[in-house]
Amino acid sequence: MDRRYLLDTQVAVFFFSNRKELKRHIQDILEDYSNLFYVSTTTVKEIIHLCNSGRIRVNKWKTAADILPAIKGAYFELLPVKEVHLATYATLATPKGHNDPNDHIIISQAITERMVLISSDQKFEQYLNQDLLFIFNGR
Repeated sequence: MDRRYLLDTQVAVFFFSNRKELKRHIQDILEDYSNLFYVSTTTVKEIIHLCNSGRIRVNKWKTAADILPAIKGAYFELLPVKEVHLATYATLATPKGHNDPNDHIIISQAITERMVLISSDQKFEQYLNQDLLFIFNGR
């Protein structure tokens, strides 16, 4: 049975730059072609920003303009932010100490779409009581 997975920003970057940063169980999920993989447009925006600001460098990308074709070429579907995601975002209870609005949008998308979110951010576990399906890429 195929599952739908939403990749967080850091996991998507690791996929393209350094797969050794992905735990074996995450690599197994990503190598199972019966699964469906999604990347939020918010993640793409974050990656472009990080690339343009020099905070990340991925050898496969000469410029930030190379990012979108690479994501689509990896058979990841883009998940645009929709009105229904914003409705979830508006009611999302954000735990103290987790103030990243980009994370909140991605979490809201995963909850709304009933996708399993894969992230290296352990703070995401704080949303399990809000119906988040989550797999942690411990590092």
